[in-house]
Amino acid sequence: MGLTGVNHLAFITRDLTTTIRFWRDLLGLPLEAGIGHEGYRHYFFRLGDQNQIAFFEYDEARPMEYKFHGERTAEPLGFDHLSMSVGTVEELFAFKDRLEAAGVKVHGAVDHGIIWSIYFFDPNNIPLEISWETMEIMKTPAMDEVKPMAIVAEGSQPQPGHWPAVTAPTPRSKFAAHGGNAFTMRQTFIREGIGRLKPEFVALMEDQVSPGGAKTAAE
Repeated sequence: MGLTGVNHLAFITRDLTTTIRFWRDLLGLPLEAGIGHEGYRHYFFRLGDQNQIAFFEYDEARPMEYKFHGERTAEPLGFDHLSMSVGTVEELFAFKDRLEAAGVKVHGAVDHGIIWSIYFFDPNNIPLEISWETMEIMKTPAMDEVKPMAIVAEGSQPQPGHWPAVTAPTPRSKFAAHGGNAFTMRQTFIREGIGRLKPEFVALMEDQVSPGGAKTAAE
């Protein structure tokens, strides 16, 4: 069992057209999927093999307050910025040139020891970074601190005994999910021939068929 990547990082926008122009046409992220109904839209952009950037659009939305990447703040914020990777230094500066040609203000490149980075904002004031790795970490956790935390000395791997053990795992027969805002996407994509079910999901649904033929809310 383990987490494998970022399925999607979701933001808010009041203008999906401008957002698509920036993320798809300027940054080059493919528009993957979306759903829209009655003053609400939720769109996904593909970022690499496993990751996606998502946006909600609705009339009440407002741009984020401007705060530069890494600047200290006393505001109750949990999100600071999103960094995206490139494989070569040529790609890093190609993005810098493309952004500046489009009139986007770019800060950097900045040398952070293990990465070089450029910094900029999307039309929704979302702080963004593009990074190129300059070195390979040979031993983890690799730290550069004046006063190292004692918990870090425990190592990079999960430490046992700090949380209660699972005593009542959910059986497969009770794996179920209720319909959400994007529930209709599955049947729409199947009907239009633009999506197909994963074999693992088909197998789960076959397991969930009751004696009367009804299926769980996950269908």
